[in-house]
Amino acid sequence: MVSPCGRKSRMKTTRVIVGPQELLNACCTVINDHGRFITMVASDECGMGIDRFVVRYIFAHDGKSMLTVVESVVPESDPTYPSVSSMIPAASWAEREAHDLFGIFPIGHPDLRPLVLHEHWPEGVYPLRKDYALTEKQEQDFSRSWSYPKVEGEGVFEVPVGPIHAGVIEPGHFRFQVMGDSVLHLEAKLFYTHRGIEKRSEGMPVEKGLYLAERICGVCSVSHALSYVQAIENISGTEVPERATFLRVLFAEMERLYNHVGDIGNMCAGIGYAYGINHGARLKEQLMQMNDFVIGHRFLRGSIALGGITENITEEKLMFIEVTLQQVQKDLNEIVGQILSHDTVVNRFSNAGVLSEQIARELFTVGPTARASNYDVDVRRDLPYAAYSQLAFDVPTLTQGDVLARFKQRFLEARQSFQIIEQVIKNMPKGDICVPIGDLHPYSFGIGITESPRGENLHFVMTGENNTIYRYRVRSAPYANWPAVPLCVPGNIIPDFPLINKSFELCYACCDR
Repeated sequence: MVSPCGRKSRMKTTRVIVGPQELLNACCTVINDHGRFITMVASDECGMGIDRFVVRYIFAHDGKSMLTVVESVVPESDPTYPSVSSMIPAASWAEREAHDLFGIFPIGHPDLRPLVLHEHWPEGVYPLRKDYALTEKQEQDFSRSWSYPKVEGEGVFEVPVGPIHAGVIEPGHFRFQVMGDSVLHLEAKLFYTHRGIEKRSEGMPVEKGLYLAERICGVCSVSHALSYVQAIENISGTEVPERATFLRVLFAEMERLYNHVGDIGNMCAGIGYAYGINHGARLKEQLMQMNDFVIGHRFLRGSIALGGITENITEEKLMFIEVTLQQVQKDLNEIVGQILSHDTVVNRFSNAGVLSEQIARELFTVGPTARASNYDVDVRRDLPYAAYSQLAFDVPTLTQGDVLARFKQRFLEARQSFQIIEQVIKNMPKGDICVPIGDLHPYSFGIGITESPRGENLHFVMTGENNTIYRYRVRSAPYANWPAVPLCVPGNIIPDFPLINKSFELCYACCDR
């Protein structure tokens, strides 16, 4: 199924301010009004004359180009508020994170185990409070151990995997409770690569914050940079030049293409299918060399600027992109056709790691993961930004929700990216590529949302004095999708987990920050 796109719209933000006891009802009201939960942002706003913490639940109204922000003050004297996780399970991680980093307590939360800060972090120390110094070296408390749900009984064994893995991959720890080869339960432990990026940003000039934003994730630097600058531009009211909006789309789709093509090969690696591995890597390398020629960076880093883009793209380079992508598209069609004609590949991909539509919707998953489970959400269409509202494209969806569906989903989306880039080059306007953003009003916040190759990235930025950052919060697509992964593994066998995990292709670094 496809959903057409092509309308022009501007995102609006509505704030709903309530007391802590009204928070749950207010959030449920937004959900009942077809709001889609994105994240919750907590902040310490003692420097703004507020007592002391504020929680903001952010919802999208897809198709209306509108966000609703439900916010409430949580006083220092009683740092508690009612959890909304019982009604909105997708809010669970955000509330746990706020508990870890700010020491505010969501009453009624079903699972307040440490999330971002592991069990060795000492109790009562909250690093995102304003009185915690960035330079402070924190001693660890090794007297506590990790606790997690288990399946117990005769014939049940536990298989630990990670956080150090055999390949050159990011760290994640997985505990499988199994009977024979069949998985009964999977417990995942992440945030080994938590770098304190949000704490590091405090007091940083907004211009320097852009360099931090595009380094959150190696392979989604355009999407993260674009979310960040859109948040700042929303605060300042900056109108980005039209040519820059088209070039932003171009860079975003170039990023999507090399990721999707690479992921098609990586999924074949989950079953050791050399033909798909090698050709996926070959085409990805061709696309990254194109990136390097056009931008000067294989990962397109340094292309996005506050108020526009950093460098104009010549007609010669646009023609090079067009010629390169024609060949890549031809090769990709042939390669995917060959992969899907192989019975062994299809058998291994089919019915593995099924994410049901119900769970995809309940957890408000995003990106190819959601769309492969018939959850039709894509902010390029639903909350259009840059020049997407001036372009015609489809949002493919599939219904099976298994590894095979997630493989096909990336191929279908890559085909749409080829078409979008073709339109961008054909309709590229002339004119300026960047404008100054001007002064930013202190203690205002802006929200930027973009569709990365893995799904939507949201950046929340609150400014401080003199165009600095007061509070910065990133909710990446992997952060939204990781809670779904352990729910797709029970009923499968352990050897299928690498394949299932690769089919989600979730980044650890931009989840952990």
